[in-house]
Amino acid sequence: MLDKVKISIDVMGGDNSPYKTLEGLNLFAKRNQNINDYIFYLFGDETIINQKLSNFKYLENNYKIFDTKIVVSNELSAMSSIKKGKNSSMWKAIQSQIDLAADVTLSAGNTGVLLVMSKMILKTLQNVDKPALAGLWPNENNMNIVLDLGANVECSEKNLIDFSEMGSALFKSLFPNEKAKLSLLNIGSEEIKGTGILKSTYAKLKQLDQFGDFEFCGYIEGNHITKGDVNVIVTDGFTGNIALKTAEGTADFLTKNLKKALSENLFSKLSAVFSYFSLKRFKDRLDPRKYNGAIFLGLTGPVVKSHGGTDGLGFSYSVELCYKIAKGKLMDKIKSNLSHTQNLDEKI
Repeated sequence: MLDKVKISIDVMGGDNSPYKTLEGLNLFAKRNQNINDYIFYLFGDETIINQKLSNFKYLENNYKIFDTKIVVSNELSAMSSIKKGKNSSMWKAIQSQIDLAADVTLSAGNTGVLLVMSKMILKTLQNVDKPALAGLWPNENNMNIVLDLGANVECSEKNLIDFSEMGSALFKSLFPNEKAKLSLLNIGSEEIKGTGILKSTYAKLKQLDQFGDFEFCGYIEGNHITKGDVNVIVTDGFTGNIALKTAEGTADFLTKNLKKALSENLFSKLSAVFSYFSLKRFKDRLDPRKYNGAIFLGLTGPVVKSHGGTDGLGFSYSVELCYKIAKGKLMDKIKSNLSHTQNLDEKI
């Protein structure tokens, strides 16, 4: 038990839960039958959970249920939810990092409530002013880490530097055999472009490059995010959220219009038949469920937010993200990286 990865799940959070969340856990267990070094802490209504479990044969002896009757509603504000939900499945799942030494918490519930509760319970790391919301974003080579995606509308130089170190730590925990290559999102790639905050952050990141946490690659423009030359992209939450929603909308637009074009007439339908496997690979590559899961960075423990409207497959990839974060010793890497910002401050 001591060596197992302990993943705490808010089973009741999100649409179509707990069926969706339990299905996701079952799919993760099915995909990873070769590993048995994890346990799920399930927080939710025990009666309802037990009624559903018979549908999922891969959930055997790898979970423990904590009976929690209160569920955080998506309609309530953050403060209202906190007043009513200190004994909720979401609260208890976060609190388990303290009470049960859980390694990571996962919920598909309300994002704002999850962030506020996480900050209240876990607190921010020492010398970190603001936590960031980081997400996975596919590129031509593998995957990007992009942050902040909406937790902080306005960011200072220090915030962006902290995000850089934490994002690089996340990348290394997920992809230990690759080097973190970091860029700041900007309106141009030239060093003279951008706001004063971006320019001063740029100068500081050039100095931090010496510690080896990441290779600083300067600025990147939005049209190069998916190119694959860099894999950690840092920006403020306002810009990051717009970029994310634009990318999601573009992917959806392309997929829908391609499907429409291939079903217009007999010839296009025949073309689709002959191109089936290529089209399937295209669809799989753009499937947002495979990149489901945003990570709150900057707290004393990792919290992962699954999209509330995803299905069981999407939730299973959030579970996989949690497992990799814990196995990759994310918190140790974050603390090590952040110590370098303090060392540089002492030298200046």
